[in-house]
Amino acid sequence: QVQLVESGGGLVQAEGSLRLSCAASGTVANIIAMGWYRQAPGNQRESVATISRGGSVNYADSFKGRFTISSGNARNTVVYLQMNSLKPEDTAVYYCNAKVEKPSNPGWTDYWGQGTQVTVSS
Repeated sequence: QVQLVESGGGLVQAEGSLRLSCAASGTVANIIAMGWYRQAPGNQRESVATISRGGSVNYADSFKGRFTISSGNARNTVVYLQMNSLKPEDTAVYYCNAKVEKPSNPGWTDYWGQGTQVTVSS
């Protein structure tokens, strides 16, 4: 089991910045990647950025250049999402995700944080 705790959301004006944090606890040795997703009202949850256990990062095209994912420790069990030049359409609940390797089968299990609200005012 893995627990994820997010922090750092809030209200910001357009063109402002926020940094989200996520810390994983529990069976962290089996985490193969962590990342950020978001869900706006009426929309499906979408991927923002991920960072693998080895440090490789990937961004959805919409967020390249404005958002940066980074790790806060060598095991990549603390991750940050730096969000710059925020727009009102970035308003959403942001979720931390951990992909945890299954011990005896191929594949992984997704774990989710409780979500943190980001609201960008115009």
